Amino acid sequence: MADRVGAQRQGFAVGVLGGPTTVIDIGGSRFVVDPTFDPPGDKVYLTKLRGPAVPAAELGAVDAVLVSHDLHPDNLDESGKLFALAAPVLLTGPRAAERLGPPATGLATWESTWVPRGDGAGELTVRAVPAMHGPADGTRDADGHVNCEVTGFVISGDGVPTVYVSGDNASIAVVAEVAGRIGAVDVAVLFVGAARVAIREGGRPLTLTSERAAAAAAVLAAPAVVPAHYDSWAHFTEGPERIVEAFEDAGLSKVLLMAPPGEWVRLPVG
Repeated sequence: MADRVGAQRQGFAVGVLGGPTTVIDIGGSRFVVDPTFDPPGDKVYLTKLRGPAVPAAELGAVDAVLVSHDLHPDNLDESGKLFALAAPVLLTGPRAAERLGPPATGLATWESTWVPRGDGAGELTVRAVPAMHGPADGTRDADGHVNCEVTGFVISGDGVPTVYVSGDNASIAVVAEVAGRIGAVDVAVLFVGAARVAIREGGRPLTLTSERAAAAAAVLAAPAVVPAHYDSWAHFTEGPERIVEAFEDAGLSKVLLMAPPGEWVRLPVG
């Protein structure tokens, strides 16, 4: 199938494999975000309902893995961790990098690094941006993070679109901060799903609800939004139908780009 995510590189495309696991082909390079390749089953206090639409072995060579956080199995499971540690570049937050060990590189909020472009046209910039994994008044860890340290990312470069990956973020204020610091975003990969866990923050959303995702899209003024992290796990409370409805209610249907898990969302290069 031409639209199925596989080893063949795309000019510029995004493919969500299920849960948060997202493949981004840009500038001749391939990024994989939050790899989760374990089969279905109970994962500590979470339940995985479906495995990835495309197994890791079918992705071919990967240039960089971005891990928003390592403490929750719905964002980095055992197979995903092995996949991430085998990548030539692994970028994550500082605390996560300490736990994962080499080759993980920890990026503090707003810190940037560079990844060689697969098309030979220089480098791509990867910048760490904030994320808040729960309500603003939620319980904070020793480092001041709600729930745990979570890192969002912005990928950019000369002649390629700017891509924002939210990570597990529930805050519109954080999205507004990213928009204010980064400027124009061409594509936003938003982790939606309204994740709720009874033992965390009284069951309040730990990630964007569908309505908040539409609000985030409006704040970012992004011409393209690709939702992720809304399926394959039992703790997601809003699925694709609710996402579509929320964007329609907000008058933003045209910016919402969705495909079945494991299929490409192809985007203009310019």
